[in-house]
Amino acid sequence: MTKSGSALSAPELHSILELRTAVFVVEQDCPYQEVDGFDLLSGTWHRWWTDREMAAGTDGATAGTDIDIVAYLRVLCEPDRFRIGRVVTRADRRGWGLSAALVADTVRWLHHKRDATRDSVVLSAQSHLVEFYREHGFSVTGSEFIEDGIPHVPMARPLNVGSDPSTRSR
Repeated sequence: MTKSGSALSAPELHSILELRTAVFVVEQDCPYQEVDGFDLLSGTWHRWWTDREMAAGTDGATAGTDIDIVAYLRVLCEPDRFRIGRVVTRADRRGWGLSAALVADTVRWLHHKRDATRDSVVLSAQSHLVEFYREHGFSVTGSEFIEDGIPHVPMARPLNVGSDPSTRSR
């Protein structure tokens, strides 16, 4: 499912915030302001999968009101690029490759949304996930930094012509 922040229903937003808080605040024992003011903006995109969508092999168009989110990420439209963040998989679904598939699908989606001002995507990867993001075409663009007590590394990848990830060999 893909929805802009302004199109989210209250139950969808609740499910998103519940998953993100369970993992990023509770599980990672990292008290920080998870609700940051970006979620409901029209230029914010939320992408997620539910068990129902995965079983049906759909993009969520027939998912109805099923909002039991198992994998999620957020895309912010910045003036000169896209930013992926809040990549998360529910604890009982880890190890299934869901985040990898969602990131790959999102990079393909962004490749088709790129324009003259937004032709790259950036993210702040938790340092232990650098190789995971390298597999999706991201490169380290700066030094490690601490965010909310967790080491992170800035990463980016182009979305220009010829970088369509659906044509990349792994």
